[in-house]
Amino acid sequence: MSDENPGTGSGWADPRLRALEQLLALPAAELRPTLDTAGQLISELLHADKVDVFLIEHATQSLVAVGTSDTPMARLQKSLGLDRMPLANGGRAVQVYETEAAFMTGRQEEDPDELPGIKYRLGVRSTLMAPLPIGMETRGVLAVASARSDFFTGHDLRFLQAVARWVGMVAHRVELVQELTKLAVKQARRKAAEELITVLAHDMANHLLPLQARIQLIQRRAVRKQEPEDLRDATGAAASLRSLTRLINDLLDVGRLEQDLFTLRPHPVDLAGLVRELAETASTPARPVRFTGPEELVTVADPERVRQVLENLVANALKHSPPGRPVDIGLEARDRPEGAWVCVTVSDQGPGIPSELMPTLFERFMRGPGSSGLGLGLYLARRITEAHGGTLEVASTSSAGTRFELSLPVTAG
Repeated sequence: MSDENPGTGSGWADPRLRALEQLLALPAAELRPTLDTAGQLISELLHADKVDVFLIEHATQSLVAVGTSDTPMARLQKSLGLDRMPLANGGRAVQVYETEAAFMTGRQEEDPDELPGIKYRLGVRSTLMAPLPIGMETRGVLAVASARSDFFTGHDLRFLQAVARWVGMVAHRVELVQELTKLAVKQARRKAAEELITVLAHDMANHLLPLQARIQLIQRRAVRKQEPEDLRDATGAAASLRSLTRLINDLLDVGRLEQDLFTLRPHPVDLAGLVRELAETASTPARPVRFTGPEELVTVADPERVRQVLENLVANALKHSPPGRPVDIGLEARDRPEGAWVCVTVSDQGPGIPSELMPTLFERFMRGPGSSGLGLGLYLARRITEAHGGTLEVASTSSAGTRFELSLPVTAG
């Protein structure tokens, strides 16, 4: 083979440089049209009968010509179904993808490792192939074909290897733009939904006080008239209303946190007394809650917000604890290099949290299997903890259950 491409002559560098510049100037829009344009540019530059940008399709374990030049051989290839190459069928393109080694031949019809359809039905005689890197991995093959024997040169192969890296950069840029666009749309939708939820929560909160007042009137009337069934129903309605109130308050808290309107009212509080009272209130014969800690441990915090955090952790622990197994709450003071801290642990003996949920456990609206809530409790718990300058961590295994640790710095009152 000659070292000069018959279609390029001695001044091949300038048009090739311009082609590379054109490749990088391709718009980062949709992947297939962009790669089609790249294939056409390379085809015109190398005077090839066909150029394919093959990408791996993991679902079918096939190389798929996502980008192809607009040429008669390329159209014939598509009509024959040769634009899809299962890895199991082998062939030179598959070999280049799997070995990540470039390939060149001017006598394709004599190559025993090439697919018969490529050699005989498409009539390919000369081939250049280079692995296609996208991001940090080889994701496909850039292939150039001609119906003429001994058509390409060593210069062409080296040029194609450089072009493959540039095409990979273009494809990677398109994929990143697509991902960023999807993320932006998702975030915009989520923001709109959160704003709508906050507005609805405000509107619903306006109806709670009059509803609560009417339920209290019904309760008093039932007591006065000694109507136990009405009293039972009114008591149940009041309990449901309290649950609804907590839910609405959680939604409003999320809105305040996102708008930087969330505030604390810290003052000295006996954390031991608060935790002990919570344990006694939450404990039942079927699911006891045990408290271990000092008689008194004073720190500066917003007691209602700390209670909100702990009530959420204890409720979660009770929900996942087997009947008869206790939930343990521990409280202790700890000295750290930065000063004194108080730590509250809430431990259950349940099945543990699935490992795939751990990375997103504290995100908004994230719910575990069997959860019936909105997925706000743990998000609020961590954000309230962080507002105090503290930390909320979790450790969980299927054998030992789940353990949350709330740590707060002890500050001067």
